[in-house]
Amino acid sequence: MMLVNGREGLSVPVADRGFQYGDGCFTTLEVRDGAPLFLARHQARLSRDCARLQIPYDCADQVVSEARSLAEAGRDGVLKIIVTRGAGGRGYRCPDVPQASRILGFYPRPVYPSEWAASGVVVRVCRMRLGNNPALAGIKHMNRLEQVLARSEWSDAEIAEGLLLDAQGWVTEGVMSNVFMVRDGRLETPRLNRCGVAGVMRELVAELAGRMGIAVREGRCRLSRLREADEVFVTNSLIGIWPVRRPGRQGVAGGFADPPLGRGGGAG
Repeated sequence: MMLVNGREGLSVPVADRGFQYGDGCFTTLEVRDGAPLFLARHQARLSRDCARLQIPYDCADQVVSEARSLAEAGRDGVLKIIVTRGAGGRGYRCPDVPQASRILGFYPRPVYPSEWAASGVVVRVCRMRLGNNPALAGIKHMNRLEQVLARSEWSDAEIAEGLLLDAQGWVTEGVMSNVFMVRDGRLETPRLNRCGVAGVMRELVAELAGRMGIAVREGRCRLSRLREADEVFVTNSLIGIWPVRRPGRQGVAGGFADPPLGRGGGAG
């Protein structure tokens, strides 16, 4: 089920800048029993991201109404909300008066092994490196080619997620998640002021930790530091929290599965 600017359908104009240039942003949230979870937080993220991209977000009320309508109809699943700068002519120049487009789609919930949440997951260190661009850091914009290429690196069903480093080898995020580690009772997560996506669940985990009196630190992190952490877990709005299995176990259950060394690769 999909709504394009409030109308049911599966077509978006080919002149839409989201299709032409990835000129837009999106958010994805869980729907449970007809309720879109943390909708206000996802709405706030869309508003922030649109503001940074200078996309007029004057359709906020429609987005909320349509999100609730799709959620009620679908009951249980995934809701994806896309906002683009709308249609435009050929060339990079933005329309003088852009008319934002909104696309809301409802999808089945992804099925993951139940033991991943209970017993932990294996994550792979990807060869793909994230480019640094502070102007876009934190935004969930529509150009996800780095994540697409990173996810294409493995097909092993036992590997749940890929870990992404930036061009300088700093741990940044997962392909579809944010990363946390626990050291000496303190919660740490990579700083996302150069690249990466600031997820809604990342924000929520940090807030809840603060309320519990757990110190939260954002900073630079090498892979070696992550390996030495007391605990590591990854988060997003659909999986919630997945603990990462402790490194050092035999075989693929060793927590971090490294790619072969090669051009542009290595654990870093």
